[in-house]
Amino acid sequence: MASYVCLVHYHEVGLKGKNRSVFENQLVANLRHAVRGMPVEGVRRISGRILVPVADDAALPAVVGALRQVPGVARVSTAIRCERDPEAYAAAAVRVLGEAGEFESFKVHAHKAHTDYPVHTLDINREVGAVLCEAFPDKAVRMHHPDVTVYVLVVEGFAYVYAASVPGVGGLPVGTAGKVVSLLSSGIDSPVASWQIGKRGAVVVGLHFSGRPMTADTSEWLTRDICDALAPAGVIGRLYVVPFGECQREISLKAPQNLRVIMYRRLMFRVAEELARIEGAKALVTGESVGQVASQTLDNMAATNDAVTIPILRPLSGTDKKDIIEVAESLGTFEISSQTAPDCCTLFMPRRPETHARIDEVRAGWDTFDHERMVEDLLASIEYVDFAQCPSYRPPRRFRARHDELAPANEGA
Repeated sequence: MASYVCLVHYHEVGLKGKNRSVFENQLVANLRHAVRGMPVEGVRRISGRILVPVADDAALPAVVGALRQVPGVARVSTAIRCERDPEAYAAAAVRVLGEAGEFESFKVHAHKAHTDYPVHTLDINREVGAVLCEAFPDKAVRMHHPDVTVYVLVVEGFAYVYAASVPGVGGLPVGTAGKVVSLLSSGIDSPVASWQIGKRGAVVVGLHFSGRPMTADTSEWLTRDICDALAPAGVIGRLYVVPFGECQREISLKAPQNLRVIMYRRLMFRVAEELARIEGAKALVTGESVGQVASQTLDNMAATNDAVTIPILRPLSGTDKKDIIEVAESLGTFEISSQTAPDCCTLFMPRRPETHARIDEVRAGWDTFDHERMVEDLLASIEYVDFAQCPSYRPPRRFRARHDELAPANEGA
């Protein structure tokens, strides 16, 4: 009996060598988590693809929508699974072509993943093509660049017939590239940077510096909303919140005025580096783009890097603002980030920030306040919110104080 299934296709994972199974298994685990609670009958690998049988046809759009958001997925096809019988898969082909929408031309592409089925793929193409020509006499067969391609995949005792596919996000499965700490603000850039790194297989731990107690906590709520928007993809494991306002005030009173922003960022990086050590993360991530604002010149980036030894990833460093905004809109974070919120980025700003800092002057300014004591104090005041949608995240033993206001009672522990 024919039934609908989802076939998940991957590209970059399929290019892996001897460790390909590691990536495939992680992708299967992430997909299972993405469709938990939905009427699906398991998620498993079948010959270069992942099969997701759906128990309720009405749930197909929701299942496809959840699957396509998972990093590592190149595209998702809605297929009919039927017996390996020419009449069965030809009838399924008529059905899927009829559901393909408007078209003028088509072709059939058959593939066998096993050799135990005696019919050759060329014969499958001819047989199914003949049935389709009879069912759709006003449509043309075109071997190159047809409007619709009907695929007939014969594998593991069944035939899978499909024509409709939707693109996924691509990349690699989250959990295959280790863990990173991302300096996550409520602005436009850092959520996109976090997403880009998550799409390369990293588990992202967000770190938000709030202007509290010198400002309201609005930016914390917006950052939480941003994490919720990214959560279906499973890239965000945890969001840490650090009240940063008091340290900024102290720095503003002691450090050279033109170097305040660099001092703020150096302290942020030091806290992030210590958090990365606790979390077992291998790198920091920022949303910086070269030359976008005063603190993001190459000289100032070098002055900030000087405070830490951990690698710093800047996936947006050569990206135009317009392109960043387009990605943010597709992720659903742009409207959230466009809301005005007082945060640490606007607190105690100098009138004329340094744009080409000299490293010797920066180091001298760094020693005008007790930055190591500040790192300890900030780590002691840290709060967090967990996101259950990231199955690959493993929390450290340290830190037991959830951000109770941002975290519903049934989240985390």
